[in-house]
Amino acid sequence: MQRVYIVDDEATIREALEGLLRSHGMSVVTFSSAHDYLGYERNDTAACLILDLQLPGISGLELQERLLNELCPPIIFISGRGDIPSTVQAMKAGAIEFLTKPVDPEILLPAVRSAFARDLSNREQRAEMTDLQKRFAQLSRREKEVLPLVVRGLLNKQSAAALGITEVTLQIHRSQIMKKTAAASFADLVRMASKLGIPVDPKGPQG
Repeated sequence: MQRVYIVDDEATIREALEGLLRSHGMSVVTFSSAHDYLGYERNDTAACLILDLQLPGISGLELQERLLNELCPPIIFISGRGDIPSTVQAMKAGAIEFLTKPVDPEILLPAVRSAFARDLSNREQRAEMTDLQKRFAQLSRREKEVLPLVVRGLLNKQSAAALGITEVTLQIHRSQIMKKTAAASFADLVRMASKLGIPVDPKGPQG
């Protein structure tokens, strides 16, 4: 379920935004404080957080900072007044939009849809990374030593020499790496290794 979360201490603002979004078929949950939002157990397939800049207790910017290392949905900030320093801070921290009240529906609605699309993409990327990490975790200690050498484009004999093993043993390790990571091809293995931050040869693998 795609869902919009609204955090604003003004009931009239929450009600107006909720009514607007629901009229466009969106699921909405509202909160009067950042503390209430933090205590809520989310259940959604894509989400957007509409966050008031000025909140009692934990401010909007403070909440954004707390959520940076969590699976936070894309944030749209709203504020009753223009605040350039806060806008810059919010955008640098990843907010997708900063709107002033009263919020223009023609700007808000596309921003929410954009947030849903970004959240879906972020989730897909996280799921892919988790899957890759699980595959590579299956490698033995020696296979983890072989992998960086071969994806850097070294020849089998060069990789074997660097590790002090025979070329035949190197080829066995290379075959096991392909099997355990379920790489469709060696080029696919290079692509996966790159996503995991392992230095690779941009020219591609060597034989």
